[in-house]
Amino acid sequence: MPSSMLGLRWSSGGEAWCSAAPDGLGFASSLRRSIPTLLRRRTLIPLRSPDDGGGGVVRSPDVVDLEYADLNLRDLYGAGHLGHVRIRQHVNPLSSGFSAPVQVPDWQAVFQDSTLPLMVDIGCGSGRFLIWLAKNSPEPRNYLGLEIRQKLVRRSDFWVNELGLRNIYFMFANASVSFEQLVSSYPGPLTLVSILCPDPHFKKRHHKRRVMQKPLVDSISKNLCTEGQVFLQSDVLEVALDMRNQFDVCSDEFEHIDTIDPNFLCDTQGWLLHNPMGIRTEREIHAELEGAKIFRRMYQKRNHHLSG
Repeated sequence: MPSSMLGLRWSSGGEAWCSAAPDGLGFASSLRRSIPTLLRRRTLIPLRSPDDGGGGVVRSPDVVDLEYADLNLRDLYGAGHLGHVRIRQHVNPLSSGFSAPVQVPDWQAVFQDSTLPLMVDIGCGSGRFLIWLAKNSPEPRNYLGLEIRQKLVRRSDFWVNELGLRNIYFMFANASVSFEQLVSSYPGPLTLVSILCPDPHFKKRHHKRRVMQKPLVDSISKNLCTEGQVFLQSDVLEVALDMRNQFDVCSDEFEHIDTIDPNFLCDTQGWLLHNPMGIRTEREIHAELEGAKIFRRMYQKRNHHLSG
């Protein structure tokens, strides 16, 4: 694997290394400002040597801990056994328990400055990805994580409170039901929406459970600010294609990032070669350790004043 690629690789000395982001990506300065963070952590973290008695086997949780080591979340695992949460991996968002929209929070009470640009991560899982961005992003920004599994939200809230972060908030919410009323009420601009490795709901009769449906696409398009961005990612090609197709048909509103800046490199099928966020999600780490490919697309909302 080339040294600029994300993920796990064996060095020439037979040691495993974890690279948190690609090296040497020459993003244009204008796009660098518009993307929430392009923090390129060039330090390689040794994981385990094949000669250490472990047979070169790298455990996925260990890689996750190393990827997010600077958050020191292990130190916060004690209270109430919040660190290791048993959850259902698959949830039916169409069940009656998830049909009611959540109450819109008092944004001024939630964030220290509720006028800052907002990133929303739909299906934020454990929240580590969003917490890392909130803690490390060099630019002022607020972060909202929406997650349908309440136990994960409770733990994320605990971590945020312990870290003393005032630019991030997690909500137990069904994004398909609540996204519109939440983002339309937010005082500042919506600049980025991410949907990363959502539940694939493989069975055809369950495809209607997938989070990416036309009403959500329409709501993102409606509320996203001009030149705001949508980052999509999945390790399941069928799911990635489904999400991609729903934004590709909105070509009057969105254009893919590589048409704006050729430094965003794509493969021959149009998938981004690198994760531009500076940090991998947990699912992304698990999938890459299993040898899976990650399919990524990033769209930017057109500026019709410029194009006109």
